[in-house]
Amino acid sequence: MIVKAGEIYGKRRAGKLSMYNVLKVTKKTVTLQNIDNPLSLFETTVEKLQQSGYELISETPFIDTSNHGKKRKAVRRPSRCPYTLDFLEGRADCEKPQLPST
Repeated sequence: MIVKAGEIYGKRRAGKLSMYNVLKVTKKTVTLQNIDNPLSLFETTVEKLQQSGYELISETPFIDTSNHGKKRKAVRRPSRCPYTLDFLEGRADCEKPQLPST
């Protein structure tokens, strides 16, 4: 499991979904911040994050920020859609909605 800064993880507790933003990732620790309470920070490891039942809600889009060639270029667009799970619809943003069969 690879965890990157900027991703959002969630954990279901008694019918409620708590979401956490990944602030910092080092070799051994991951620093999480509760989205509902920004003062709530805690550190954990990738293994404990996975074992505790946290699931990936949203990952950061890949944007190539390296500067090659000309100084002035057109604005670059992300080369892939960020994966965002819509837990109400049960599908990711990059997936088309299921049409009801008639």
